[in-house]
This record gives sequence, C-alpha cells and structure tokens, in this order.
Amino acid sequence: MDRRRFNTALLASGAVALLPQGVRAQGGPPADWPKQTVRVIVPFPAGGTSDALPRLIADVLTQVWKQPVVIENRPGAGGNVGAEVVAFAAPDGYTLLAAPPPPIAINHNLYPKLGYDPTKFKPITIIGSATNVVDVSNKLGVSTIAELIAKAKANPGGINCANQGNGSTSHLTAALFESMAGVKFNHVPYRGTAPALADLVAGHVDIFFDNISQSLPQHRAGMLKMIGVCALERAPEVPDVPTLSEQGLPGFSAVAWYGMMAPPGTPDALIEKINRDVVAIIRSPEITRKFVDQAAKPIGNTPQEAATFIAAEEKLWGGVIKQANVKIGSG
Repeated sequence: MDRRRFNTALLASGAVALLPQGVRAQGGPPADWPKQTVRVIVPFPAGGTSDALPRLIADVLTQVWKQPVVIENRPGAGGNVGAEVVAFAAPDGYTLLAAPPPPIAINHNLYPKLGYDPTKFKPITIIGSATNVVDVSNKLGVSTIAELIAKAKANPGGINCANQGNGSTSHLTAALFESMAGVKFNHVPYRGTAPALADLVAGHVDIFFDNISQSLPQHRAGMLKMIGVCALERAPEVPDVPTLSEQGLPGFSAVAWYGMMAPPGTPDALIEKINRDVVAIIRSPEITRKFVDQAAKPIGNTPQEAATFIAAEEKLWGGVIKQANVKIGSG
C-alpha cells in the first residue's frame, strides 16, 4: 500500500482523528510494515524520564502503525541487559531500543567486557533531553553548591550520594562533580530514578544528581532542595536556581538524553521510515507540550544527526570516566 492509500485508509477508519494535531502516518518501504506488535525495550525501570518519553511516542505510534507498540522494561547492569536483547534481535524493526546514554555511549568505556557492541546499533533519532540538577535532602542542611562542597570536604566520604545505577549519567555526573570540586561522596546505586528519589525525599540519602524532569514536583512541593542546574544555562522551569558554573564550577555541563536505536543490520529504508513517523510525533504540538510539561526538550533529529551526536557524547563521557577514574564496582 503506497503512502496516499495508507493515509486514505487511516482517514476512512477515523484513526487520524485520534492523533495529536500535526501527526500523520508516514509511508516508506517496506510498504506492509509493521504487520505485528513492535517492542520498544527500555533498559531501565518504569518511573523515570527514560521510560516516560518513549511511552508518549509509543502510544501514538500504535495509532499510526495500526499495530500495538509496547514498552518493555528490561532493567539491569546499567542498561546492558535490555540493550543486549536489542543487539541480538532480528533486524526487522519489531524490536527497538529507547535509552539514555549508558548502554549507547558510555558502558563500553566503563565495563571490561560487554555482551554486545553498542557501536553497531543503528541510530533512529534522539528523542529528547533533560538537564541534570543537584538535589539535596532537606535533612542535609545545605542550600548552595558552596555549602555542599564545604560539608563534603569536612567529611570525606560521609555524604551519601544516590544514583540511578553504577555507570548511569547520575553516577558519572556525581563523579565529574567530585573531580571538579575536589570532594568525595559515598555512592549508593539504585535500580533507576524512582527508588533513588524516594530515598532522597525520605532522608535516607543526602544528595542525588537527578534529571530535572523527575525531581521538579518534589522541589516545588518543598520535599527536597534543588540547589544547582548542571547545564550551562539556567533551566526555565527553575529560573531562581543557579547553574553550577555560576556557583564556582565553570564549564560544568551534564545533560541526560534519550535515543531510539535499532538492531545492527536493520535496513536503512526501514530506519528512515521509523524516523519519519517518530519525528513527526515528537514535533506535533501535543507531544511537544507533554515533553515540556516533563521539563524535557524535544529533539527528533535525523539518523545521521543522531549518529554524530552520539559520537560526541561518547567522547565526552569517555573523558569523564578517565578523568574521574570511575570503575564499576567501586561504589
């Protein structure tokens, strides 16, 4: 079925009326794809931005493709468990990966050996990004980065720093902070954002380098303190919270991003089709608004642009790992 007939069929069925404004099904080879359920593997638990953003897209893709598009959470080993599932899946587009940086651009610099080669994934697009922030427990008694650094220097290893798992962006952001500030934390890995954030709010840990999307509601409710933005510019959601650069760590930048990838060997024609449909959804007014509501920036670039971006991020985080001497198993 060609694109015109496909769109006509959607119109006749009334499905297009259900889509966010501006989204229409895109054609492209192979013409009969998809013919069955499409799995999108998220290699981290439900509850974080890495899970929420792909779900927004999957819900609309189900309407566009007229087949179920399901999110399957496969957490473990810093994202490696889920990524390996995709790496060895058939290159037919029915199993895709949606993930933050670790299993795509970090872990092969961090783990002695992986069961897959992340450089062989076929990039589809970068879905979006969200700046990291420095969250502290109300029990810690600090309100600025300077106060945090002073407290950490007075008690080396005495501040419990939660992260989303060893090798996660929150772990590496904390390691970069340690290196630049000359401090040492006690790293406490969790299985994702939600449990780490819950323990921070409860005061069981002291600090968490989280992405802004997840901790913003707790900050606004006074359940924790957001004392620094890790991007080079202030976040519009919290214009009163200064950047780390403004607070004595010039050039500090750590932003989480979320990529969609296909298994090695997936045909370029199929990559292009998936890209067109996903990008159309990301750029639709309704989905853009939902991204912004979660303090995430929608991106939706081409496969070629995504590949270039990932290569730059691999270089960045590889440098952080080397500079901060981060090792899996070191806590």
